[in-house]
Amino acid sequence: MTENEDKYIDKIIENLISIHPLLSKTFSRALRIKTNLNPGSLYVLAVLTNHGKLSMSEIGCKLSMPKPHITSLVDKLIVEEMVERLFDPKDRRVVFVQITPKGVKDFNDIKSEISMELRGKLELLEASQLEAFSVAAQQVKDNLMTIIVENNSNHTSCKPL
Repeated sequence: MTENEDKYIDKIIENLISIHPLLSKTFSRALRIKTNLNPGSLYVLAVLTNHGKLSMSEIGCKLSMPKPHITSLVDKLIVEEMVERLFDPKDRRVVFVQITPKGVKDFNDIKSEISMELRGKLELLEASQLEAFSVAAQQVKDNLMTIIVENNSNHTSCKPL
């Protein structure tokens, strides 16, 4: 690695570390206002919406969360009747989780409300800022996905979101 590449990496680390609290302050508040669910529960609902019925391990793999944490999130979503457990008829030790119709409706309502809240915040930016932000956000997402996919291919057969 060259000295220049090392400087870029240091700057990226510094920026990524500072981005998380800024995102949390700007956007997570909107999430907390619109729902009593925590972000982890919403991530579980999103994964189930996108991938259908999954095992606890598959959910944990896709979200890079430990299975006990996923189990706790799923238990809370079951109480809210947003997801349900399904047992594999061939092997009762295997438990799948599936989003319920109520979960689909509630999740879509929450996403819609959060989107409106975020839209209001983003509308404060000028057109040129929005364009630059859109490009930068896509690049950050693409690069993080590359890192996750590469890391997972070296460690497990897990495929992220």
